[in-house]
Amino acid sequence: MSGSSIFVFIFAMWILIIIGGGISVLILAPIEISGYSEFDLIISSAIKAVVSIGLVVAWIFILSKVKNWIFRSQLKV
Repeated sequence: MSGSSIFVFIFAMWILIIIGGGISVLILAPIEISGYSEFDLIISSAIKAVVSIGLVVAWIFILSKVKNWIFRSQLKV
């Protein structure tokens, strides 16, 4: 698995990018807040930003776990 481990990491990275883009387009983009007059856009943008930053943190955490799994499997060989 030593030669293919980098491909596993790259594949996981691309899958997370595609999933994150899908979540952003399908779920986050349609979010609209109303009832706060001039603050509607600010509140909806803040919610979208917080969720997006949370997704980035989650993706980094997942990729670091995949990286650690790959390195541990290479050290056992």
